[in-house]
Amino acid sequence: MREYVVVLLTAALVTFLSTPVVRVLAVRLRMMAAPRERDVHVIPTPRGGGVAMYLGVTAAVLVASRLPALQRTFEDSQTAAVLVAGGLICALGVLDDKFGLDALTKLTGQIAAAGVMVLLGVQLAFVFLPVADIGTLSLGPDIGVPLTILLTVLTVNALNFIDGLDGLAAGVSAIAALAFFAYSYHLGLVGYDDVASAPALITAVLAGACLGFLPHNFSPARIFMGDSGSMLVGLMLSAAAVSASGGVDPQSFDSAASLLPLALPLLVPIAVLSIPFIDLVLAVVRRSLRGRSPFAPDKMHLHHRLLAIGHSHRRAVLVMYFWAALLSSGAVGLSITGGRAELLAAIGALLVVGVVVVLAPRTRRAAREARASEIAAQRERSRADHPTARAVRAGRRPPADPAAGSAPRAAGAGQGVR
Repeated sequence: MREYVVVLLTAALVTFLSTPVVRVLAVRLRMMAAPRERDVHVIPTPRGGGVAMYLGVTAAVLVASRLPALQRTFEDSQTAAVLVAGGLICALGVLDDKFGLDALTKLTGQIAAAGVMVLLGVQLAFVFLPVADIGTLSLGPDIGVPLTILLTVLTVNALNFIDGLDGLAAGVSAIAALAFFAYSYHLGLVGYDDVASAPALITAVLAGACLGFLPHNFSPARIFMGDSGSMLVGLMLSAAAVSASGGVDPQSFDSAASLLPLALPLLVPIAVLSIPFIDLVLAVVRRSLRGRSPFAPDKMHLHHRLLAIGHSHRRAVLVMYFWAALLSSGAVGLSITGGRAELLAAIGALLVVGVVVVLAPRTRRAAREARASEIAAQRERSRADHPTARAVRAGRRPPADPAAGSAPRAAGAGQGVR
């Protein structure tokens, strides 16, 4: 565990220190995100923070390669595959941050980077389905390769979709990476260290890079991670998911107890990445029903809806953090403990708290509107009870105002004197 802490801190420190340098370069190269109608920020902000994150990732991997306890991680090519493919997709993101690539060009680049990662050794080999008649499915290259590429492209775009508020993508990605690390580390403890070591290192490094970048990106952001960062994070998370759940054959375990951490190998990646994937699915369905391209931007993402409900910028981000942590840690906890009743009860209670927190601004707004309506009704009743209003309703002449009537008499008296 100490070694993973070292690489996490290395990634965080290098990312934190290099981000200001990258920011200066981004400003000089005019890699600026100008405010658009669908954007939340109001001033031009530099992007390209993914470059600093990639520097942190690279430095941490180099440090890990020098640690004897982590040498087993480098016996295969998975870590190198992630580093090479991550560099390619980060470079693609830099081009998009600078020139604004079209959707087809970006999609082609994402597929190419995912293909490089697969060719270098990161590929789904097994899928465990908790069904008695099916069990473990062994995937050959004809299925495993396209499935891995598809998962990678989906994850990359899901992370890109939620990168709409200051600190949102970096924080959610850090939470997801830490959850994956816990899952992978426990997988190694129960006898699958040869498979778990690579995803554990990948997620520890990624968590450090996200945490190191977050102080510069939290509201008000001084720099955005841009596509160079969101696509890098998406690729690394998908690589961790493939390595942690797709490279394990559960039938190689001897007892039901040792199968416990693998009981939910499909649920854990889905739950950890649930917030980005939910946003992705809703966006694709919403745009398709309106006859628009799935890549056409709009202002209806989950974070936009939280702002519309009444949450502030920071509170909306914290609400998304809460849900990401609840779903990811809940899934990991269930896979580790086997679904103990205490954990299920805690997750249920937190779900209720989460719903209350999300709807709190709407409830407060409804209460304010009801109070305003009540005050308006009281004022209307007060006007209706005024003597003038009663006289008008009765068809009589309103009573004269004593103060208004005294002025003419005074003026008349003055004229008589002259």
